Amino acid sequence: MPVEFGIFSVGDLNSDPHTHAVRSEHDRIVDITRIAKKAEECGFDVFAIGEHHNPPFVPSSPTTILGYIAGQTSTLTLSTSTTLITTNDPVKIAEDYAMLQHLCGGRMDLMLGRGNTAEVYPWFGKDIRDGIALAIENYSLLHRLWREEKVDWDGRFRTPLTGFTSVPRPLNGTPPFVWHGSIRSPEIAEQAAFYGDGFFANNLFMPMVHFERLVRFYRERYEHYGHGPADAAIVGAGGQTFVRKDSQAALKEYRPYFDNTMIYQSQGSLEDVMANTSLTVGSPQQVIDRYLSMKQYYGRYSRQLFLVDNGGIPIETVLEQLEILGTEVLPVLRREWEG
Repeated sequence: MPVEFGIFSVGDLNSDPHTHAVRSEHDRIVDITRIAKKAEECGFDVFAIGEHHNPPFVPSSPTTILGYIAGQTSTLTLSTSTTLITTNDPVKIAEDYAMLQHLCGGRMDLMLGRGNTAEVYPWFGKDIRDGIALAIENYSLLHRLWREEKVDWDGRFRTPLTGFTSVPRPLNGTPPFVWHGSIRSPEIAEQAAFYGDGFFANNLFMPMVHFERLVRFYRERYEHYGHGPADAAIVGAGGQTFVRKDSQAALKEYRPYFDNTMIYQSQGSLEDVMANTSLTVGSPQQVIDRYLSMKQYYGRYSRQLFLVDNGGIPIETVLEQLEILGTEVLPVLRREWEG
């Protein structure tokens, strides 16, 4: 199976570090759709959007924006990064994503995750201390809703169901493919392995060796459950790039956006973060070399997504990044990845 390359966004709404102006929510949402369409034009396979319900993020309804993008694209696989399996009702997830599957002709999947914002849980009547248990129980129900016409259910976290049918049914009787995303939880890697689903390592903001342990564990458990050999397990990974023709120009241009990204502010200098995480700022060849080296950590994997639009980077610059990646980086990665 050839590796898929794609773009993902968390939909953050940050000020421009040069002008201190903040885009409107409307402009940011429209810009996300422009990024997706440009990604298809530049030869990417996948576009994924996150789900957030708190500032400074805008994508609270992934299926709405993905449905809009589906109507303006023809080849792009649409996905999420992530869908909150903890605070969403699994019945509504089953309905929403089956509907999206029909609208885009099946070119979609989704990534499930717990989310990392504690205050969101009580907004939806949940307790963050139940995060793992919610993820496990809710997915157990979601998995059945897409595969059984009539579901009887009695669990800990939602009202019982008796003879319930989720509509619409999955397109052609085939449920959407599911990735389970995790930053730190072996329980989620175990869940992905148990069902034979994909496991996605965020691969952002933390050392690759941290994610390597989760991926290795997932592969071992995938084989344990009889889905195939460990090296055939379905692994995806994230990453972040900023690319220019010249590495020094890339570093100079990106540094203000690095300083503007909240999650990096306690992690040291740009150079420190580049040395310890997947963040790669430099020339096309540097990006190629860095991401080919990811196989040393994760083995051969199935999907590589790039984050290119956080920290207040202007939309024009993001679209330029996609052009460079699409023309100078992707062809080499595709060729070398399969070599």
